[in-house]
Formats: sequence, C-alpha cells, structure tokens
Amino acid sequence: MATQLTSQITLYGRVFVRGDIRLVTGLHIGAERGELTIGGVDKNAVLRDILTNQPYIPGSSLRGKMRSLAEKTLGAPQNKNMGSGVRIHSAETRPDYDQFWVNPVFGIPAEVDYDPGAPTRLIVRDVFLSETSVEELEKARTDQPFTEVKTEVSIDRVTAKANPRSMERVPAKAVFSGMEMVYSVFLPGDFDYFWELLRTMRVLEDDYLGGQGTRGSGKIQFGNLTISTRARANYQVENYYGGNDARFTVDELLATGEDPEMLANGEDLFNWIQMQIPIE
Repeated sequence: MATQLTSQITLYGRVFVRGDIRLVTGLHIGAERGELTIGGVDKNAVLRDILTNQPYIPGSSLRGKMRSLAEKTLGAPQNKNMGSGVRIHSAETRPDYDQFWVNPVFGIPAEVDYDPGAPTRLIVRDVFLSETSVEELEKARTDQPFTEVKTEVSIDRVTAKANPRSMERVPAKAVFSGMEMVYSVFLPGDFDYFWELLRTMRVLEDDYLGGQGTRGSGKIQFGNLTISTRARANYQVENYYGGNDARFTVDELLATGEDPEMLANGEDLFNWIQMQIPIE
C-alpha cells in the first residue's frame, strides 16, 4: 500500500543551510563511461555536468552519505537489503518511524502502509565547482579536464603480481560552492530534528564523501555556512523576500562542546529559528 498522508499538512516555514564544500583530499564520485576516450579513464571516472564537462557533487550523494552516517550514529537497524551487499534502515511500522529521526528527515519508502504524518523534511541540491576553482583547474596541468588521475596498484598476496588501476578525482583544495540544504518545518518537533542534521554535518567532516575514502579520498570541510529562514507568510508574493539570515563560522556552527547535546551557540540559534518560523 502506498503511504497515506494526513488530510491536513501545514508548512510553517523552511530553514536553509548554505555554504561551500572544500576538498581536503581528492574527491571521487563515480559515473560509468559508455566508451573509453583517448587518454581517458575507462573505469572509476568522475560524474560530470553534461553541459560544462565539470565535475559536480550530486545532492543524492551528499544526502545519502549523511543518512548512512546518521543511521550508524543512531544504531538504527539495517533491515532492508538493497542488493549488491548494500543494506539500509527502513521503518516498517509507525513505532519504528518515530524511534529514529532519520525517517522524518530523510524520508521513508513509498510502499509503507502507515501514516507518517508529514512529508520528508530535507531537500539537498547538487553542488557545482566555484568559479575560482574552475579558473584554477583550467590553468593547472591536470590529467583530465578539472581532474587528476590517481593510479594505485593491488598486489596478489600469493603470486605478488601487480594489478594497476586508475581512479579519476577532483584535486584537493578545490571548492564546490552554492551548497544548499532546504529543511521544511511541518510539526513543532521538527526544530529538534534540524539540530540532528547539523550534528550529522560534523560527523561527515570526520568521515568521507564519495568513493575510496578508506584509501585517502573524500575528506571535506564545510565553509562559509549561513542559516536562513523563510516563514509561511514570506511565501506571499508581497513578502517573498522577507526571510532572514544568521551567519556563523564553521567552528561556531558545528563545533561540539563538553555537552554532546549542544552545539556551540546552539541555544541562541535554536531560539532564533523558532522566532523566525512561528508555529501558529
């Protein structure tokens, strides 16, 4: 049975997290190539924008990695087999849904037969190379347009035969700008869930994004972060540009103190967001 939502759903407002993603090490988010180009990488090629040929970070990759880390941090059961050895958490009942905040924030399968009460809270946009990084990479002598090719060698433990393999990466120090996460507030408890989203961003910085992370790739840092809001009243035409911004440095926004339940400046930020998005 398809998911049935309650008949009345109220969007009270949205919280926007915007900023940059800085590469500390090379980043590989892969795409299969249909053919081998001269000097190209037949396997482990990066995903590129078809119009500009520039690599980008899909919102689905960023969102999926954050969800995976959140499930592991929570200890949510990995009870659904997606094939190819991939297992994820799936809330099969309403009590399961309520137990783990990843379900309302990141969503649930459409085939469940219970009412979650509100739609998925989180939208994550694709993120593209900054203009400065595009210019710098165009000037650099990279192996491929905007990317490097990293060659690794695996050694057969019995015969000692070398098996070289190559992987395309966006070089370290490149910046992807215009990151945007859109968080919708449908219920009063959604303010608390937003807190967990910020904490998961910190967990991601300590982990990796994309492939080959255990071999050094994919370490990132969030930068130039801003938090802004748009209340329901702002979606009226005459008030559309009435949203407000609160600006914090990365350390101020994401750093944890002695109390793991509080982020630096957390109480002030939490109160500010609730003032901007009143639950009427």
